[in-house]
Amino acid sequence: MVGRKPGLAAAVLGLFLAAACGGSGPASRGAGGGTLRVNGSTTVNPVAADAAEALRKQGLKITVDASGGSAGGISDLAAGRAEIAMSSKPIAAEDRAAAPGVDFHSTQIGADAVGIIVSRAVYDGGVKNLTKAQVRSLFEGKIKSWKELGGPDVEVFVYDKEPGRGTREVIDKYLYGNDKAPPPPQSNNFAIVGGNEEGRAKVLSTPGGVTPLSTSFITGYPKLAAVSIDGVEPTPAHIVDQSYAMSRPLFLVTNGPPAGATKTFVDYVVGDAGQELVHKAGYLDLADLGQRR
Repeated sequence: MVGRKPGLAAAVLGLFLAAACGGSGPASRGAGGGTLRVNGSTTVNPVAADAAEALRKQGLKITVDASGGSAGGISDLAAGRAEIAMSSKPIAAEDRAAAPGVDFHSTQIGADAVGIIVSRAVYDGGVKNLTKAQVRSLFEGKIKSWKELGGPDVEVFVYDKEPGRGTREVIDKYLYGNDKAPPPPQSNNFAIVGGNEEGRAKVLSTPGGVTPLSTSFITGYPKLAAVSIDGVEPTPAHIVDQSYAMSRPLFLVTNGPPAGATKTFVDYVVGDAGQELVHKAGYLDLADLGQRR
C-alpha cells in the first residue's frame, strides 16, 4: 500500500472540556467535566493525535497514549482507564469474554495493510515476493540467510511484534488461521518489538532485518520496502478488494455507542476533516472503501 508517514509520538493535549461535550451512558464515563482518554494502537495513533490537536480549539481536554498497542487500549477501555480505544484489529470473542460487562462498540475510521518490510538492499537484491510458506519459515526462524529466498547472502534478523498488537494478530491469522502460533524461536536472530516506530527503526539499522509493519509507516523511507505476498502487492486497490491477504480495518472503540465527548471525537474522525487526517497518515479512508460519499 501507500507507505506510511512517520508515526506521531503519543500526545497529551489539554483544554477545557466544554459543557456541550458532556454526556451520559457508558461511553462518556470518566470524560464528563474531565479528560477524554484515548489509548491503544500505534497505527491509529497518528490520526487520533492529529484529531485531538484540532479538537482543542473546540474545548476538548484530551490525552492520547499509544503504549500497549490495540490490546492495551481495549484493556484500558474495559477497565475504565480510557473512554476510547484505538484498535487495528476487530474486537475478538476473547476480549468480550474477558470483559462481559462492557458493550464494545467499534467505529471503523479507515483501513490499511500489514506489510512484510525489508531493507531496500534485500528487496533490490531479489526478494520482491514471498509466499505464505516462506513468511512462516522466516518468522519461525528457519531461514538463516536471504540467499535461501533468492536474495543477497545477508543474515536474516526477524523483529516480530509482541502479542496483543493488532499487527501481530493480523500476521498470525494469515499464517496460522485459527490455530495457535508456535512459540518464538530460540535464536539470537529473533527479537520482539513494540510499536511501529520501533520496528521501522530496527530494520533501518539492520541490513538483513524484517518486520511486520503497517505499510504507510515506510512512506518517506526509501531504504525500506514492502514485498508482495503470494504475488499480490499491498496497493490501495488490493486493500479495498481484500486480495492482499493482510488488509485490515482501523477502529475507534467505545463502551456503548459514542456519547458526549466520545461522540464529539468519533464524529470528528469520521467527518470530512478527520478523514483527511486518515489520508494524511497514509491510510485508506471510508470514501476509498465505498463506505462514504
